[in-house]
Amino acid sequence: MIPKKAINIVVDLWPMLILISVVLITLRFTYLLVNHKKILIYKELISLSFIIYIVLLFELVTTSDFESFSNNFIPFKEIFRYSITSKLFYRNVIGNIILFVPFGYFTSYYTKINKKWYIAMLITFITSLTIEIIQMGIGRSFDVDDIILNIIGGMLGYLIYAFTEKIFKRYSDKYKSTLMLNFICIIIIIVLSIIVLSLYGVVF
Repeated sequence: MIPKKAINIVVDLWPMLILISVVLITLRFTYLLVNHKKILIYKELISLSFIIYIVLLFELVTTSDFESFSNNFIPFKEIFRYSITSKLFYRNVIGNIILFVPFGYFTSYYTKINKKWYIAMLITFITSLTIEIIQMGIGRSFDVDDIILNIIGGMLGYLIYAFTEKIFKRYSDKYKSTLMLNFICIIIIIVLSIIVLSLYGVVF
């Protein structure tokens, strides 16, 4: 189970997340209405979800309220240190992969890279490397294994994007309806929210 410190991050940030959401939604819908732009709810939900995700990611990876260990520059050293059935494996290995699955999806969605998977991997690598360098400078540790795991998560996110794009193109006539896209997007966000909340021990 994810430590209570991680749960507290989500709990402590809810006022800021609500404020950010209200401000962004107000500004965005004002812009769309004033300029007579078509409102596509599913696109707006994706953009809002991405911003909230980045805020949570920033807070989670920059907080110094975690136990720090010595820096690790040897690939797979920390990964193989944990037993597959241990809580530490779930938290430090699986957790680092899951953490970047949304990043890989959002990166692919906004760059429209399609079959250029290496671009998603490069962006994920640059982001994860930056995070590790920042962590080393704020009292936490640099771990090359975290970068490896983050890249795996990012690539899984890319695969999810590529799969959904393929499905939508194949059944484009069926999913041309904006109402259908809105419904699908809302369902996906609800499912992802339940997964994240269960990961943080808020539900189940």
